Amino acid sequence: MADGSVESRTRDRVRRTVGEQGPISARELAGQLGLTPAAVRRHLDALEEAQFIIEHEPPPGPRGRGRPARSFVLTDLGQEQFTNSYDEIATAALRFLEERSGEPAVDQFAEAQVQELEARLRPIVEAAGDDLTDRIEALATALSGEGFAASTRAVAEGTGLAGIQLCQGHCPVRNVATEFRQFCDAETEAISRLLGVHVQRLATLAGGEHVCTTYIPTAALSEGPVVVESTEGRSMR
Repeated sequence: MADGSVESRTRDRVRRTVGEQGPISARELAGQLGLTPAAVRRHLDALEEAQFIIEHEPPPGPRGRGRPARSFVLTDLGQEQFTNSYDEIATAALRFLEERSGEPAVDQFAEAQVQELEARLRPIVEAAGDDLTDRIEALATALSGEGFAASTRAVAEGTGLAGIQLCQGHCPVRNVATEFRQFCDAETEAISRLLGVHVQRLATLAGGEHVCTTYIPTAALSEGPVVVESTEGRSMR
């Protein structure tokens, strides 16, 4: 697939955009990438045949009239195209560390690694000023620069649950974090520290979802504790 041809490079752009923005439709891809709908559909068909992407099944609930446009997300195989070749060695090393020194040693290692990432991201976030939305957008840009393919989506606008979902379409340590979830927990805490607000992780690539999703509240809640549904388990704030 990565043969260096124009066709291959374009297909890789389509795949990466699905990873960053999925679920995403062919029309949206065409608009973002400056391609014709026919060209996008050709690449999507090839990626689907190669099992790199799959049609996204929307959650049950009320829908508008007509059949919704098909949208796509990466499969596990598609995610693996981003995988670092050192994953197996890193996982083996962490198993060795856990066996020799116990789980707290792995916790400390994960926290140390994420703190290094946090230190690189902080100047970019701080430069965005005090506005929370600006800080979130700066964080997403900085995370993308670190290989996390991050994007943002406003949710529940105009309500007490208004917030922004920080979505990460790729995780450089996904395979390691699948076994050692300490990396996910440490990353969530780092996001909270960087933004200065409580955040809630709703889904993770390591947990089998197509994207890591972190909910960041942007409106003051007027009523008591709120329960936000999460594929990682129910959580109350």
